[in-house]
Amino acid sequence: MELRHLRHFVALAEEQHFGRAAERVFVVQQALSNSIKNLEDEVGVPLVLRTTRRVQLTPAGREFLGGARETLAQAAQTVERARRAARGEVGRLTVGFVSGLAFGGLPEIVRSFREQFPNVSVDLRELTAQEQEAALRGGMIDVGLMLLPVRDPALDSRPLWRQPLVAALPAGHRLARRRRLRIGDLAHEPFVFFPRHLRATYFDQVMRWCSGAGFTPNVVQEAIEIPTLLSLVAAGVGVFLPIEFFGRLSLPGVVYRPVEDAPVVEIVAVWRREEPGGGPIVRAFLAVAGEALGTQQ
Repeated sequence: MELRHLRHFVALAEEQHFGRAAERVFVVQQALSNSIKNLEDEVGVPLVLRTTRRVQLTPAGREFLGGARETLAQAAQTVERARRAARGEVGRLTVGFVSGLAFGGLPEIVRSFREQFPNVSVDLRELTAQEQEAALRGGMIDVGLMLLPVRDPALDSRPLWRQPLVAALPAGHRLARRRRLRIGDLAHEPFVFFPRHLRATYFDQVMRWCSGAGFTPNVVQEAIEIPTLLSLVAAGVGVFLPIEFFGRLSLPGVVYRPVEDAPVVEIVAVWRREEPGGGPIVRAFLAVAGEALGTQQ
């Protein structure tokens, strides 16, 4: 049973006239008549009483009309669901992110995406960059948010945000009185930092920066979480060089100061290269992320 036959039947039932019904569905009258006859042959009972003045439905036709309308409505809904899925408007999206983005970037992206795509379920997973790459390869997440570089050739990426490093200092520190620092100003300060194995790219970038200024940071305490590191700064244990948006985590006893010629850290979205653009939902997510961070592409 073809949908066009149902459309023709509904038009005829509502117009009660072959000529008007044919015009409504953009076919000639003979084609409409043949379509109704084919439908009746398939159903096996007469659906229409044909008179010289108008068309009437048989009892079977009246019953069939309700089902035909429901079938056409369901078909239209099914088509719309497919189109919405192709636009990335429905479904599920699993997003991996490095922990620091929870303090800047991620909230803006997720809030905007949920507002624009309320029918997409978003699952967030806090993972290191290495864990995200493995999760992407294994299909455990759809898109990752991390820092460059992305080493896996099976993954594709798009820049989202660039942020400079800043100095986090104890509020009573002598350098906190300055509005801007040079990296050499920190040469003799104790540092707190991540263990290298957790954030090797970040760690190595800071070390190269300091080495270029003629010193190697004296890391006196390590911690794996940013709030812990900033708490250590507040306690006067050492200074820290976070990405600028970590300054949104307002912690008593910590001040942030820009540093001249600070390296810029690039935050990227990453997805499986085998899926062009990451698929419709990922493409929708990337578009929203660009809008939220002011980096539309």
